[in-house]
Amino acid sequence: MARILVLYKTPKDRDAFDRYYAATHIPVAKAIPGLKAYDISRGTVATPAGPSSIHLVATLTFESLAAIEAAFASPEGKAAAADLANFADGGVDLLVFDTEPV
Repeated sequence: MARILVLYKTPKDRDAFDRYYAATHIPVAKAIPGLKAYDISRGTVATPAGPSSIHLVATLTFESLAAIEAAFASPEGKAAAADLANFADGGVDLLVFDTEPV
């Protein structure tokens, strides 16, 4: 499996972010071809030392890195990537990686 970890930094308006994310971005992202699983953090995102600058974490799971590449080359993947500018005004980091069970 391969994953995309999306770290959404604290937005200017948390409530507006949450509303847009739930009503608009989740349906757009769930339409990405090849998406096997999609989950998001619930509640505060903290560090062992206390608060963090991260508002929400999303994890998208695909079969492979090649599947991620194909997914984001698709019209649905491009739409999801372009949608970030509509609500992620605090900034966003995307980490893409392959996984292995241990």
